[in-house]
Amino acid sequence: MADGILGLGTGQATTLNSELIEKLKTAERKSTVEPIETKITKITTEKETFSSIETKVSALLDAIKPFDLFISGGITAFEQKSATTSGDSVTFDAADTKALSKGTTTVEVTQLAQKDVYQSNAINTATKDAVMTSLGDLTISVNGIDSTFTTEGKTYKQLADEITAKSGMNASIEQVGSDSFRLVVKSEDSGISNKLTISGAASQAFGFTTDGTAVNTTSHILSAKDLVAKVDGVEYNISSNSLTVDGLKITANKLGTSSINVVEDNTQLETQMNNFITKYNELVALVDKESQSSDSALGDKATIRSMLSQIKNKLFDSYGSDGDKKSVFNFGIELDRYGSLSLDSKKFNAAVQSDMSGLKDLFVGTADKKGFGTTLKETLDSMTFTGGVLDTYEKAMLKRETTLNTEKDKAQTTLDNKYKQLALQFSAYGTIITQMESSFSGLKMLIQQSTASN
Repeated sequence: MADGILGLGTGQATTLNSELIEKLKTAERKSTVEPIETKITKITTEKETFSSIETKVSALLDAIKPFDLFISGGITAFEQKSATTSGDSVTFDAADTKALSKGTTTVEVTQLAQKDVYQSNAINTATKDAVMTSLGDLTISVNGIDSTFTTEGKTYKQLADEITAKSGMNASIEQVGSDSFRLVVKSEDSGISNKLTISGAASQAFGFTTDGTAVNTTSHILSAKDLVAKVDGVEYNISSNSLTVDGLKITANKLGTSSINVVEDNTQLETQMNNFITKYNELVALVDKESQSSDSALGDKATIRSMLSQIKNKLFDSYGSDGDKKSVFNFGIELDRYGSLSLDSKKFNAAVQSDMSGLKDLFVGTADKKGFGTTLKETLDSMTFTGGVLDTYEKAMLKRETTLNTEKDKAQTTLDNKYKQLALQFSAYGTIITQMESSFSGLKMLIQQSTASN
């Protein structure tokens, strides 16, 4: 006889367990959740690819900047200058290299500008820290303006602070020995126009003057002087040791003669041009690879191709004055059949020597007629601005990623809830089957007994 009816009595309740539920859930997850996870993984790869493209665009932007009319600092690749100097009596500097005049500038320094400096008689620590009495007033004049200081009831430090607070003068207490100090008074700036005139009873007590008015030469340790120098034969008498001539800042350091020779520097032009070509080729190669490969993670290849097309359109355009428009291919830049650029150094350097103005007009241009470099710089900049092609692509990509993550969470939650409910149902079914099997075991025993008695 059969062991059971419809499987009853064979322990079928044990088959409705968590292992079966997990197998069913795993099978359904493959068709609901995993496809979304695959898309999310692809976007992660797409973000890496897009980041590589952005990096190449940024590198191309940096490479074209020397050929931009509006370059930061105002010095394009065609306006570089170099300088050689001789002598160390002065140092040379220039805030605007573009404004420098070519040629040699010679500077002869015969007198350095210096401050007016007085030192008081030496005092010890006790006197320095004590409150002054019966010394009278101290008057210091700078540029015709008198400042009078009362010494009564003040320490040397307090008096020095009051002097420093006035315009045109400074004062300090300087330690000049193990127990020896001096009150040092200086003009704030160098030059005869800033010299100090010291008078008053206190000036005699300090030793600045011999009788309240006459200067004590032993205390007047530096006399105010103007800078006396000739720049290309032109004599200058000024209060500062620095002057600017034709955009060149000259700072006198000592007596003597120095010179600087400023020349145009075109030595970096070829290097900068080759750098641009290299960065352009790297970007083209990457975009071509990613936009044409079926394995590429890019989700919007058309947009990336459009970005590259904008760059190529600028490259193949013509620039310059209306009557003399030229392209970059007139000056040694060449294009091979694969779309890569190269530079004919001989042809390019010949243009540098014979037609620098035409080369500059082509690449830099003017505010009214922008050149290739200026136009491409603006184009590359606009790609990363809000609403630009790269900015739009990145935002769309991140939006797709957010949407997919939301869909994945929703699909996972639906799956979890479904099999949570199924687990409860299996549990209920298992209880019913167990009860039925228990009841059937009694019936089975009766049947067996009846069969045995016959």
